[in-house]
Amino acid sequence: MSDWPPGGAPTASSKIHREADAGMTAQNELRLLPWAGPEGKPCYLDTDDREGYMSRLADHIEAVQLGMAAELLGQALQVLDDEAEDLEKLKLVAAQLAGALRDVLRVATSRGHRLVTPE
Repeated sequence: MSDWPPGGAPTASSKIHREADAGMTAQNELRLLPWAGPEGKPCYLDTDDREGYMSRLADHIEAVQLGMAAELLGQALQVLDDEAEDLEKLKLVAAQLAGALRDVLRVATSRGHRLVTPE
């Protein structure tokens, strides 16, 4: 994904941080966003508003990424079951699975950081 999501811009109550300036706030207070910034570096959201525009946009993109990964898994299993499938098709599916895995791991990391830990 691109640096800014389509049609999106931070509101006055939220800030986007890239990896270089993420140290401005404690890491566990920043939300890892489901898209990468320039050069593939992580982007973080600094906001207390879980219902704000950027938080809702990130939630939506995460849901889309997880849904696409689930669909891709089904397609990949079909390709793997077909013994007649050629090497190029297998390479394409492997590349798509790698991209989906990257997205799912980013979502899992982001959600893991946002879990409330008992004191």
